[in-house]
Amino acid sequence: MAKPSIELIEALRTTAQRLKDGAHYSWGHHGACNCGNLLQVITSMTEGEILRCAQTGIGEWTELSEEYCPDTNATLNSIKSQLEQAGLTPVDVHNIEYLTDRAVLRELPGGFRWLKRNVREDVILYFETFANLLEEQLIASLDLKLDDIIAENPKLVYC
Repeated sequence: MAKPSIELIEALRTTAQRLKDGAHYSWGHHGACNCGNLLQVITSMTEGEILRCAQTGIGEWTELSEEYCPDTNATLNSIKSQLEQAGLTPVDVHNIEYLTDRAVLRELPGGFRWLKRNVREDVILYFETFANLLEEQLIASLDLKLDDIIAENPKLVYC
């Protein structure tokens, strides 16, 4: 499962909102598919730049690796590594492309069900649910105790 981070949570939510607002979506298009739309947010690359880079390799995002991108002077692996730097594992990238992470699917409003990888509304729902799940995990990982905070910052206490 992805490493929860504010950056990743915001990227997932921003991607979902962009899709709601009508961003180009096409599952068979490297720059406009599930991962392509998320890459646009994480990397600030355009759909066209992502597509041109991806076309230098063979396969889907889960298969592309060391091919060189003439537009960005980067390997496709370095572009994929930006997803990993945001907190995603290669398994997460696969699950995002196919909407198959069971932990995310169990958290869907209304309970577990399979989503269709190429249906905009399902992609939006998956991104939103994934963001919510990561946010819950991030909050749970914060072990903040009020007494400890006050002890470390006595000026915060007002009479």
